[in-house]
Amino acid sequence: MSDETRPHRTAVVTPSPGDALLPGARSGAPATAPRRAKRWGKIAQRTVPHDLEPDVLRAELVELGDAFRAYQRRPEPDLALLAGLHDRKARAFRLWADVGGDASLRQEAVRAEKAAQTTREMHANRGGPQPGGGPVVERLLTRQQAAHARAVLEYVAAHAPDPRAEVRLAVLMLTLRAARAGTGNITGQDLAGWLSGSAEGVLEQLVEADWLRLPGTVAEVMASRPEDPATVTVPALLPERTRPFDFGKTPRARISGWAQKAVGDRKLRKKKATAATRLLALYTAAHARAEGGLGPAGDGGLDLERAAAFCDLRPDRIAEQVDLLLAADWLAEADTTGGRLHGRLAERTLPLGGLL
Repeated sequence: MSDETRPHRTAVVTPSPGDALLPGARSGAPATAPRRAKRWGKIAQRTVPHDLEPDVLRAELVELGDAFRAYQRRPEPDLALLAGLHDRKARAFRLWADVGGDASLRQEAVRAEKAAQTTREMHANRGGPQPGGGPVVERLLTRQQAAHARAVLEYVAAHAPDPRAEVRLAVLMLTLRAARAGTGNITGQDLAGWLSGSAEGVLEQLVEADWLRLPGTVAEVMASRPEDPATVTVPALLPERTRPFDFGKTPRARISGWAQKAVGDRKLRKKKATAATRLLALYTAAHARAEGGLGPAGDGGLDLERAAAFCDLRPDRIAEQVDLLLAADWLAEADTTGGRLHGRLAERTLPLGGLL
């Protein structure tokens, strides 16, 4: 009988009384377990090779890809968590670049480091506590966007064709609309909201000074409606000119929205605030610290003459405008003695603060 046809006998092993059997243990020689295939994954539009070494790096990249996708499915953002994911990604991609010698991986690591920093700043800016340990403040601007906003205020103070408060307020709002491309959309409702009865005269003055160019007549622009806004041009901000600002599309929109919210504040409207009052409201908000105090920490408020000049006021006229801001609950407290404007934003205006 050949070996192939001869029946095999199974040896029976009888354990001695002193032997202990493990649960599930098999008699005879154990079979070799098949090697489990290494898991692959994707992160940042890149496939993680299944044979990437060291194995701990491959596992980290796969896990990170899953974590980012899980974060995108979250119903609410968690900026602290997101910053941590970006930090891990930066470390993992830097090691991946060292292993594979791919320069683009190192560039991705640098981008992740910047994203982590930006996310942490957003978390700090939007999550700052109110004075007295109240609820968190949802900031309209990040710290960097607030710095850009102050740069726009300085630009307007230096380049408005007329220092009058009404003209300067219009120049500020139009500059924010046209800051990126030199053109922006406005409606008659916008202009009337900013300038009330003086809108047409200010618009004519800006056109005569060639600071502003309209697609039609002043009357046509004033009649424009939200469904068909007028596209105006600010020649000094056209792309072929030297760029006065270096912020992107999203910051421009955020800063413009911030200014619009301040200028159109309901309580300021009820107090029939003038252009000078609204400019001072913007100036105080832009130069407030996280807790609402005016001016840089340790400097003791804002320079009264600079604040007055921005609003086209004499320094001795600032006090009455400050009283209006107090009455409108824009400021919680204020003092104009000693050539300085001391004070603090009211609780309701803290989200507009410039985070000095």
